[in-house]
Amino acid sequence: MGDVVETLPLFPLGTVLLPGASLPLHIFEPRYRQLTIDLVTGTLPGKQFGVVAVREGWSPDDGRDGLHDVGCTATLREVRRLPDGRFDIQTTGDRRFRLIDVDDTAAPYLVANVEWLPDDEGDDATDLAPLAMAARAAHRRYCTTAWRQQGGGDGEMPAELSEEPAPDVADPELAHILAGDCLLPLTDRQELLEETCPMERLQIVRRSMTREAVLLGELRAVWAPSVKYAVEHSLN
Repeated sequence: MGDVVETLPLFPLGTVLLPGASLPLHIFEPRYRQLTIDLVTGTLPGKQFGVVAVREGWSPDDGRDGLHDVGCTATLREVRRLPDGRFDIQTTGDRRFRLIDVDDTAAPYLVANVEWLPDDEGDDATDLAPLAMAARAAHRRYCTTAWRQQGGGDGEMPAELSEEPAPDVADPELAHILAGDCLLPLTDRQELLEETCPMERLQIVRRSMTREAVLLGELRAVWAPSVKYAVEHSLN
């Protein structure tokens, strides 16, 4: 599957979309309004587009050099058109891809040739289970620390707020799902997206959430992208 080349419309963003994660978007820039229309009308089949993170310090208009090499497809789930022509959409991350080349002339939005990025083979449930349990424990610590910092008190997070993601401990996508609702740095999320070994992904997400829980508990701070404090280069 990694050698199959396909064409995808691209939506560069200042975030990393992970497989299985939800991504709501408010669409108001004209080129991405057109992208949404093309997806809804079937001009672009499959109701999918590629989300690729913009490198920190770059803008979406800086071309191929400003984009990370690996992204994730977003599947369009819901669309609400607003009276002024803007859209609110709901998407879900699906498949990872690697950029081959990017065309900025074929459409108002970027279009890329991509190859799919499958996982390595060889890991089994016995290998993944202990790492998955450690990653889940780090996720619980992170969520409990965040809950306390938001005024939840000094005890454990209530059971109704601490339900674990549904996948089995040996699910190869568990690391993506655990990271999906945590405010991890873009570099960590991008590393997680690019990693094709499920065992390594679990190690990455465990380390990242352990570190961020300590920072959150001691400094009462979470990561924020540097672009948050910079002048916007693109409306979307």
